[in-house]
Amino acid sequence: MSKIQYTKQRWKGGNLIYPLPALMVSCGNELEGYNIITVSWGGTVCTNPPMCSISIRPERYSYDIIKKSGEFVVNLSTAKLAKATDWCGVKSGREVNKFEAMNLTPMKASEIEAPLIMESPVNLECKVKQIIPLGSHDLFLSEILAVNVNTDLIDPKTEKLMLYKAGLIHYSHGFYYRQGEKIGQFGFSVKKKK
Repeated sequence: MSKIQYTKQRWKGGNLIYPLPALMVSCGNELEGYNIITVSWGGTVCTNPPMCSISIRPERYSYDIIKKSGEFVVNLSTAKLAKATDWCGVKSGREVNKFEAMNLTPMKASEIEAPLIMESPVNLECKVKQIIPLGSHDLFLSEILAVNVNTDLIDPKTEKLMLYKAGLIHYSHGFYYRQGEKIGQFGFSVKKKK
């Protein structure tokens, strides 16, 4: 059996690790006002303690809010929230109240002052542990203090999270996509057949 031969075109170094999560990050507080920034450069970095990171350009409005408060909420986005997700990444909170403009509801978090976005099915309350300057972006390395999940995503019999029912979206090279079909699960490649 012969292997298929592929040809490659070499490019200079660039960001082509796709797809990425489409995330709405909420920040601020009730006194000074809330804001939402859309990021795709974010992800899990540690299990114990649970940690994540987001990368933000220093000139973005939310950068100073998060740097000053030391907290934010990662809100997973869905197909229903796709327009709001994109809009909150294009518009600046310096000029508009994004919650009001996109009919989103700020909801009180349990561990921090930054609000959850009620319409998001999963919200992660994060406390900044370290800010690492990288160049065009700074990385906010953060501990996840609490996770809030819509109860309709929890199987009443097994109490397991059914995240696939949330209709999450991801971002890939300038475009938003719905998640596709399941093709396997962790460990399926080595699972013994019965």
